Amino acid sequence: MRLADEEDGRFSYEGLDRTIHEKARLGVLTSLVGHPKGLPFPDLKRLCNLTDGNLSRHLAVLQEAGLVSLEKGHAHNRPQTLCRLTPAGRARFLEYLTVLEQVVRDAAEAAGPAPDLRPA
Repeated sequence: MRLADEEDGRFSYEGLDRTIHEKARLGVLTSLVGHPKGLPFPDLKRLCNLTDGNLSRHLAVLQEAGLVSLEKGHAHNRPQTLCRLTPAGRARFLEYLTVLEQVVRDAAEAAGPAPDLRPA
């Protein structure tokens, strides 16, 4: 039995962006979307439970993709990096979330109600 042509590619989810979909980067973007003024590097590191090097690498990928900006400055006479979601990054992340919500809806619909696994 062949599915109707309108079903072709229904579950390909082209909007699941590989740059965002990686676990650590997803955590970084989720942290930043809730802090529009940005987060200092140490706070973001703590929220995402990442090492300095790991967070730096993921921020570099996100910055290269235009999703985040990194602003070097000083706070309390110490160097500080402020991490902020760019306007384009915010829009792209929200689009990604819309696709992810569709994945969840489709999976829940396909799974149907939980089967009763109790012995008869």
